[in-house]
Amino acid sequence: MNIKTTLLAGAVAFAPVAGFAADLTIGFSQIGSESGWRAAETTVTKQQAEERGIDLKFADAQQKQENQIKAIRSFIAQGVDGILIAPVVATGWDEVLEEAKDADIPVVLMDRTVDAPDDLYLTAVTSDLVHEGNVAGQWLVDEVAGADCRVVELQGTTGSSPAIDRKTGFEQALEGHDNLEIVRSQTGDFTRSQGKVVMESFLKAEGGENICALYAHNDDMAVGAIQAIKEAGLKPGEDIKIVSIDAVPDAHLAIANGEMNATIELTPNMAGPALDAMEAYLADGTMPPKWIQTESKLYTAEDDNKAVYEMKKDLGY
Repeated sequence: MNIKTTLLAGAVAFAPVAGFAADLTIGFSQIGSESGWRAAETTVTKQQAEERGIDLKFADAQQKQENQIKAIRSFIAQGVDGILIAPVVATGWDEVLEEAKDADIPVVLMDRTVDAPDDLYLTAVTSDLVHEGNVAGQWLVDEVAGADCRVVELQGTTGSSPAIDRKTGFEQALEGHDNLEIVRSQTGDFTRSQGKVVMESFLKAEGGENICALYAHNDDMAVGAIQAIKEAGLKPGEDIKIVSIDAVPDAHLAIANGEMNATIELTPNMAGPALDAMEAYLADGTMPPKWIQTESKLYTAEDDNKAVYEMKKDLGY
């Protein structure tokens, strides 16, 4: 399987129903465009819908749950055939999901989960978020090889499932390794600008020489932090080790340039398996599993990051 095929493949797929998708109207409530990965997910979702002849109704929530709920209610009022949701936070969905269920409109969650009864949605297409954090933590455990290491953490949006689970997985990997200590942890809201601002505060509070490593819940925050580290007169990737999640093109470029050490890939193609499941269900009632897991992959300096960077740029990141 080549790089492009790997990026676009879902872990579980259902056979599309020939001639059926052309009649479908699907609503897609996207969180926003807070990161390069998020923009790529939107691009791929629109491409998947176009290739299948699906009329996709797109709504950008601009990182606000109230906007998502309003969009979902609009989709219900329009009588769409199905709804895709990338939920901004995990809680507060029961009522609107009940409304979709009452209207017999199946809902598929993409890249994030919700704290709601699982009979309120058809399936969730996500990576294993805890596993992603665990891979990042295990990489750092192996990288420092028993040396003392003070770690700072850039968390994602407070209350979101990636922020909660990626933190949990990372902390699990560090359990029993007393040489590794998380000394600062604060949200950077998954954005490059806030990643830079928060990293500046970490450097001011701790002193650059006292920070061994940075763990960021996504690459955009890590890239912002890299800028802060450079402006502080330090060498990112060398003076401060950096591991993050998503594997967007700029992360591969940073690794190729020696300014970042590792990233864990989150595929932006959640829509492929999501729409496969939706089409099959609407065609003949085929029930998908409640969780469709996508693949995660660790990239380090040992990989050809320049080639992956070019490939991902071609895919529309």
